[in-house]
Amino acid sequence: MFTYKQCIVIRQDLKLSKGKLAVQVAHAAVSASEKADSRIYSKWKAEGQKKVVLKVPAERDLYELREIARAQNIPTALIQDAGLTEIKPGTVTALGIGPATNEDIERITGSLKLL
Repeated sequence: MFTYKQCIVIRQDLKLSKGKLAVQVAHAAVSASEKADSRIYSKWKAEGQKKVVLKVPAERDLYELREIARAQNIPTALIQDAGLTEIKPGTVTALGIGPATNEDIERITGSLKLL
């Protein structure tokens, strides 16, 4: 049973290609995990680095989730694209939340749907 996980939240309104989506998810996962408490990071990594990818309708939703997570001292990483391929530079694409305990993550993302 997993005790820790990380969620990556993606904007639905951007309609990213599969490749672009994969890269944004990877950026969010790595960036958020780099901000984690070392004890939590180690436990999450030992459990297999559970990740869940979720979706939200628009950019404002990412900012709202980030503020909720920050208020609970859960690491976050808001990802802005460099704009080299499909979208304009600076476009906010994804939010990494955690790793943190399943319970802490669920309080923030429990109502979101899988991508």
